[in-house]
Amino acid sequence: MRRKIGLAELENIAMGAAVLGTGGGGDPYIGKLMAAQAIREYGPVELVTVDEVPDDDMTVAIAMMGAPTVMVEKIPGGRECIDTFKAVQSFLGKPIKYVYSIEAGGINSTIPITLAAQLHLPLLDLDGMGRAFPEIQMVTHTLFGITATPFTMADEKGNSAVLSTIDNRWMETFARSIAVNMGATAHIGCYAATGKQQREAAVHGTMSLAEKIGATIFKARADHANVLRAIQDVTGAFLVFHGKLIDVQRRTVAGFARGEAILDGIGVDAGSQMTIEFQNENLIAKRDGAAVVTVPDLITMIEEDTGEPITTEQLRYGYRVFVLGIPSHEHWRTTQGLKVVGPRYFGYDVDFTPVEQRFRN
Repeated sequence: MRRKIGLAELENIAMGAAVLGTGGGGDPYIGKLMAAQAIREYGPVELVTVDEVPDDDMTVAIAMMGAPTVMVEKIPGGRECIDTFKAVQSFLGKPIKYVYSIEAGGINSTIPITLAAQLHLPLLDLDGMGRAFPEIQMVTHTLFGITATPFTMADEKGNSAVLSTIDNRWMETFARSIAVNMGATAHIGCYAATGKQQREAAVHGTMSLAEKIGATIFKARADHANVLRAIQDVTGAFLVFHGKLIDVQRRTVAGFARGEAILDGIGVDAGSQMTIEFQNENLIAKRDGAAVVTVPDLITMIEEDTGEPITTEQLRYGYRVFVLGIPSHEHWRTTQGLKVVGPRYFGYDVDFTPVEQRFRN
């Protein structure tokens, strides 16, 4: 089914993507402003489901990589996503007919909307994660043998690069170094895939899901309804903790925003403390020192009264928040998926346990 993404739909997508972004993916507000300007100038974007894409038609992901904390101050120039797209297309030697989001989170849910409007290309209703992850190889396409090569990069100064590597993990290594030298953020084009490959490898329907989550939050606020319950109903989220943020340790290291947030329990959670560690995205939530939710499941903090999702760069002392655990896509819960994004990959000596096995609404 084809439909249009205009300014109202964009507003919902930006809000919902911040929920799915698990604290990362970049500030959705910046991406929303860029996409809104493009829609006003070039018109609404056509959203297309993957079953409408011919088997051999090419698609490509356009995104930003780097430390989300830097993106707050280092604003894109406006041409980077066009430059990265054209570089991928030139390398492939064939037209790219669709663009898509590499992750359903933060700014990277709206960057492709900007490009789709600028070039009058359809946007696919899918992504490569079903959430946000910090590293290039952490996409479901990797699990299905789809390469990130050709991988193109561009910064706001006009610098660009095209990379080819032996596997997607090496792409992360080299691209991260270049992104650091570009000022800790860069636009990227990658994971060119056919319609047939997308049907097998991608996480489908994520743009529509983000839009639905955002619309649900706005409606619940307008109706003075329980925003927390509304979010749970649409995402299947479990309430993990209710607390007040008492400390944040955050630093930018090797192109990532790393750190931890510490919360003191409120209400039924009074007397307990939760620590959430992040690498751009929230990776593990520990209650009184014991892990209760880990990647690949989603760990999202929302503001107590408004249901506003809080990104890692927005964390401040005094926030009263609900911590939600949301089940991840089935691709990530396989043995192969956990090797790429499970807690042990990130250095945690714990096995993955699905959030629904620990919590019940």
